Amino acid sequence: MSDRNEWVVDAKDLTRVYQMGEIEVRALRGVSVQIARSEVVAIMGPSGSGKSTLMNILGCLDRPTDGQYTLDGESVSTLNDDQLSTIRNRKVGFVFQSFNLLPRITAEANVLLPLRYSGHYNGDSKEKARAALEAVGLGERIHHRPNELSGGQQQRVAIARALVTDPAIILADEPTGALDSKSGQEIMDIMLNLNREHGTTVIFVTHDPKIAELTQRVIRILDGRIEETA
Repeated sequence: MSDRNEWVVDAKDLTRVYQMGEIEVRALRGVSVQIARSEVVAIMGPSGSGKSTLMNILGCLDRPTDGQYTLDGESVSTLNDDQLSTIRNRKVGFVFQSFNLLPRITAEANVLLPLRYSGHYNGDSKEKARAALEAVGLGERIHHRPNELSGGQQQRVAIARALVTDPAIILADEPTGALDSKSGQEIMDIMLNLNREHGTTVIFVTHDPKIAELTQRVIRILDGRIEETA
């Protein structure tokens, strides 16, 4: 099996150094991570461990100071901002704790945004958006605005928005953090079901052990290094 088929995420010896005035902060210190296609993984670590920095690099929001990162067969560690943005729009779906929906437009219009941003909006786009909303159980809410939806329903819209471009990975940053336990469980059920039915690769960035328990593998990071993976 080739690397392209086996690993959707292949990161080797990633370092990330920030300059804070005269102080050099080493957020990542030689991190190597491989995630297989269709895998469900949790990245865990305390505040300041480097997990957000790692998420930003894996999601093409940032680039490493040193090291190699290949996403879905494409080397992305040395791309400029515009190139990173193009890859990010095509290959990464994001689900954040705070939903990040535009309040004045409908669920369908929110889901269509990534297709508009990436220049892939066409005659099939509304059908794709509706299919994504149906996949998360919101087929009857496509014309509702965020303030007409519960928190759990808003997060479902965010998941549909992440899905609509058929990304290589979905990065979920504390996706249940703003929800009550029942809604949070429903969101986890939806994301795990997407993995089972469609083979979606899902990476949870979380401090919640209940989320980690539901994944196939946990990658723990501490002080900018991988502590263990199990």
